Amino acid sequence: AASPPSAPGGSAPPPPPSQLQYSVLLQHLVGDKRQPRVWDPAALGGIPCPPKSEEQKMVERVMESCPFKAALACVGGFVLGGAFGVFTAGIDTNVGFDPKDPYRTPTAKEVLKDMGQRGISYAKNFAIVGAMFSCTECVVESYRGKSDWKNSVISGCITGGAIGFRAGLKAGVIGCGGFAAFSAAVDYYLR
Repeated sequence: AASPPSAPGGSAPPPPPSQLQYSVLLQHLVGDKRQPRVWDPAALGGIPCPPKSEEQKMVERVMESCPFKAALACVGGFVLGGAFGVFTAGIDTNVGFDPKDPYRTPTAKEVLKDMGQRGISYAKNFAIVGAMFSCTECVVESYRGKSDWKNSVISGCITGGAIGFRAGLKAGVIGCGGFAAFSAAVDYYLR
């Protein structure tokens, strides 16, 4: 098979029409001329969605606001902390322990009282931490304008540092690192 003769002046011959059409098609699909499409599930046979009403849009805006997220995290933390406190008090063997009489069995009233006190204490602590983390994450996300794993790491560091800083600078740094690592692990697992 003989190679095609070169054009005068030493330039290469023009590409065949099929290669030219392929490169133009590539430019429109993945190149500079690509146009973003609006996702429409109805076009692919999906369930068509009616347009959202103003009330639905307002509810979505409220649910995406920082105060709503913080309140939701506060309530969730309160419930989770209360349950955790009641559980730990229920399995604690030192409830009602008297050093003078180590073989005395605590009464049900003592156990229930300790469960209530510990449940309320844990509930308040979890609610505060949840609200702090949620508020910080929402503010960081609003400031950065992105929703990615870095938001939870930054807000975890701020929250852990603020909680640990009450015990000193070293505890604040350890709290920052520990809470940031925990936030990164949870974010990695959930995404």
